[in-house]
Amino acid sequence: MRLTDFVRRKMHNIEGFILVGGRSSRMGRDKARLVLGQQSFVERISGALSRITTGTSLVGASASYSLQIASVPDVFAEWGALGGLHAALANCQADWCAVVACDLPFVTAELFSRLASLREDFDAVVPIQEDGRQQPLCALYRTDACLARSEELIKAGERRPLALLNAVRTRRAAFNELADLPGAKLFFMNINTPEDYEQAKEELK
Repeated sequence: MRLTDFVRRKMHNIEGFILVGGRSSRMGRDKARLVLGQQSFVERISGALSRITTGTSLVGASASYSLQIASVPDVFAEWGALGGLHAALANCQADWCAVVACDLPFVTAELFSRLASLREDFDAVVPIQEDGRQQPLCALYRTDACLARSEELIKAGERRPLALLNAVRTRRAAFNELADLPGAKLFFMNINTPEDYEQAKEELK
């Protein structure tokens, strides 16, 4: 499925952010630097986002990734995934913020194009995995509404990204609304352990 010029024009008010912070304790090394198909996870995700966004930045990077990608710091340091999401929103110059965790290397431009087509009258669009779980770190957020709410939640001691989805008008995209897209079975494959990584490499063979 190719993105048409019309779709590209509709995407112009989305900015992309890749969350690369975190300790990667279960993996034992920086997940963002892992390689699939001769590309690092960051390169794969950035390539997908570049097709539907005005630009892409890394959030929480502690070192250079040898890419021409801007890096923005956490505003609330050591605040986990919600802190990274807030940092993306705080640095987003577009109306909408596309957020992807660095351990989701199989996301595609087509996935985010589909999510973007569902965003009218909502403040967030989150996909639902095949197992029924929401995936808040592979989602779209309306910048103004979600930035203010995420800051309120953090100041109240909240750390879960799901709390933000519950606090704003959220469109939850069921997996059957995404299943026709190429690669849909792998979109939400989290690479958290060496075993996950070996399985991901097998998927590309």
